[in-house]
Amino acid sequence: MYAPYVIESQNEVELRGYAYGDARPDLKGSAAELSVSHGVNSWWKPELYLVEYQQSPGSHAGLQGYEFENTFQLTAQGQYWADAGFLAAFEHNTAANTPNAVEFGPLLEKTSGRFAHVVNLIWEKQVGAGAGGNYEFRYSYSGTYSVSQAFRPGLEAYGRRADHAYQAGPIAAGEWHLPGTNGNLEYRVGVVLGLNSDAPRQTWLARFEYEFF
Repeated sequence: MYAPYVIESQNEVELRGYAYGDARPDLKGSAAELSVSHGVNSWWKPELYLVEYQQSPGSHAGLQGYEFENTFQLTAQGQYWADAGFLAAFEHNTAANTPNAVEFGPLLEKTSGRFAHVVNLIWEKQVGAGAGGNYEFRYSYSGTYSVSQAFRPGLEAYGRRADHAYQAGPIAAGEWHLPGTNGNLEYRVGVVLGLNSDAPRQTWLARFEYEFF
């Protein structure tokens, strides 16, 4: 999930990943990514993925390459009915027979009282040698309720048309200020369940982020 917000001068170190829980050999896999980012100004945050590890079904685990990602905040928070941003990324793949790719799409968030709703609509296109001609579309939705700053339970849903895979399930998120520092630790963990036979039965999700100035 991507929020549409950019905080000027904020630095972030993020670790995130997922693991499938499915007995079918063609639906076993896991991935993890480590990235760093910096809010250059009030509307642009570039992010560099330093390590991308992945184990796809039927292949050996290994490093996949690097990614340069950009979040652009398009509207001021609360300016309109929903807040809007845009994601644009380039992925350089080092794995054999894997083309590079670009990703782009709008990021939307609506907060109402203690409820927050986030929608991502992302298109992906292979580029360079061996690239396919199709655009692959995926969407994600997150809805949370803020019990406190440290605990926001909710629901997330994901859809990938290219894989005919649709999933949804519970998550929990939150943020703590680290005493004696100017930094915060943010987390998001959960499990989404397959809604159709082409989706993994379970996918465990985790993201941890350290934010500081």
